[in-house]
Amino acid sequence: MKTRITELLGIEYPIIQGGMAWVAEHNLAAAVSEAGGLGLIGGANAPGEVVREEIRKAKELTKKPFGVNVMLLSPHADDVAKVVVEEGIKVVTTGAGNPGKYMDMWKSAGIKVIPVVASVALAKMMERAGADAVVAEGTESGGHIGEATTMTLVPQVVDAVNIPVIAAGGIADGRGIAAAFMLGAEAVQMGTRFVVAKESIVHENYKQRIIKAKDIDSAVTGRSHGHPVRCLRNQMTREYTKLEKEGKSFEELEYLTLGTLRKAVMDGDVAHGTVMAGQIAGMVDKEQTCKEMIDEMMAQVNVLLKGVN
Repeated sequence: MKTRITELLGIEYPIIQGGMAWVAEHNLAAAVSEAGGLGLIGGANAPGEVVREEIRKAKELTKKPFGVNVMLLSPHADDVAKVVVEEGIKVVTTGAGNPGKYMDMWKSAGIKVIPVVASVALAKMMERAGADAVVAEGTESGGHIGEATTMTLVPQVVDAVNIPVIAAGGIADGRGIAAAFMLGAEAVQMGTRFVVAKESIVHENYKQRIIKAKDIDSAVTGRSHGHPVRCLRNQMTREYTKLEKEGKSFEELEYLTLGTLRKAVMDGDVAHGTVMAGQIAGMVDKEQTCKEMIDEMMAQVNVLLKGVN
């Protein structure tokens, strides 16, 4: 399936795996790339040398293209920005900020830069800064979110920029991919579905929490302080919501969540940890390999888009 994104990134299918902190490491990234999509290593708050090690391990598992997600708010962002150049990475996605200060360095190295955006204004700013494409991420997604839904954001971004647009947020199967294409996107980025992949190193408790999730199990914390995060309801989100209603400061609330994503992903504490997942968690009902997921979704897409001009 050819689009401007598959051509730009040298991939078979227009499916990109999200660069999720603690989840998107070399095993998952390599498996998605091997299956014909684009795997991403999540830089998150990791030091440059840790990211370098992840890149090298992924290279041992696949010869296909994969990328790195650079979290621009990370204290190690400057180091990670250099590491991706030194290690010959060809695709970088960015989150939480403006990658402008790294753009010249990355462009000189032939890196394709794809920022994640939650608004039309940011998409236009990224295009002016030299981005090769943008990921328009709707509020349905897991983790840190914006306000606009995927259904409303994607077509507005598509109309506002000339570079290709990748849709993210609320996409779990071939129907979501086909819908994204109808909105004008040329690829999709998916996170939650890949969390439960067989190749994912996420604790089994976390995977089962997603697999057993219902449509109403998603919660958003941190809206009152302008830092909304979507995860699955548990004891931690209830405590957070209670303190938020009591008017506790951002610092006090942040302290409550310190290290809780790692606690859920690595230790399997799905009661007190942060179980980041999108609203599509209720649609995910089984563990599969990345290849099984992508093959299944692309078969659905081909049926749905057959005969559509």
